[in-house]
Amino acid sequence: MTAQQRRILVIGIGAGDPDHLTLAAVKAMRRTDVFFVVGKGPEKASLTDLRLRMLDEHARMPYRVVETDDPSRDRRPMGRGDYTVAVDDWRTRRADLFEAMLRDEMTADETGAFLVWGDPSLYDSTLGILADIEARGTVSPEVEVVPGISSVSSLAARHRIPLNQVGRPVHITPARRLFDVGQNDDGDIVVMLDAHESFSRIEGEGVWIYWGAYLGTPDELLVAGPLRDVADRIRRLRAEARSRHGWIMDTYLLRLADAGAGPTAPVTPEEPGGDA
Repeated sequence: MTAQQRRILVIGIGAGDPDHLTLAAVKAMRRTDVFFVVGKGPEKASLTDLRLRMLDEHARMPYRVVETDDPSRDRRPMGRGDYTVAVDDWRTRRADLFEAMLRDEMTADETGAFLVWGDPSLYDSTLGILADIEARGTVSPEVEVVPGISSVSSLAARHRIPLNQVGRPVHITPARRLFDVGQNDDGDIVVMLDAHESFSRIEGEGVWIYWGAYLGTPDELLVAGPLRDVADRIRRLRAEARSRHGWIMDTYLLRLADAGAGPTAPVTPEEPGGDA
């Protein structure tokens, strides 16, 4: 059986500010025939609405929008092995959904696109799932990636800080691996996908946190300062925001005020640190 060819654009649309769309992203949207929009349920309907507003402003008619709901995923706290199994199951079901859309909702002479939050190369599953579909051999996506402004870049910009210190590394990690990184890294640490307030378990003198949530949106929240002084405030803001919106997406940078060993976490690796 010959695989069905499909032209697919994976377009980074930034962390939430419509003005963070790059010119390359706008040009890519204007040559798209079919946009695939994967919703996250009623609680995150505002994210779908923002995508659709971007299309209204920048896409060129005629185009179609194919909307679908993201498969559910087991997000209970769990160990690394069970977590890997849960993510693999979710990705398989997502690949089934994407494969059906590429096969049934567009033709070989059309161009389809996924609008991806932030940058498609940073903690987003779309590129990996399209590669999984390619490996199945029934649909062959010809993928072009348009990079976007990531939440990490937005965080540094909003706090008006460089992401790195002179001569020191920057480590980007999901929160569930923060313990491993904190014990072995002498640089600054960017933490993403933190569902369990892992910063609360960080130890060490002179650790600063630069925290941001809903970056680039009207609901944006920013806090910076010594971790010991502002941790309670961040926890309170997270709880209030989650109660108000039903969800929260935040990112933060942990930085030592002086050179030396990096921030460390206490020896509780069995406690899950994130939702990556």
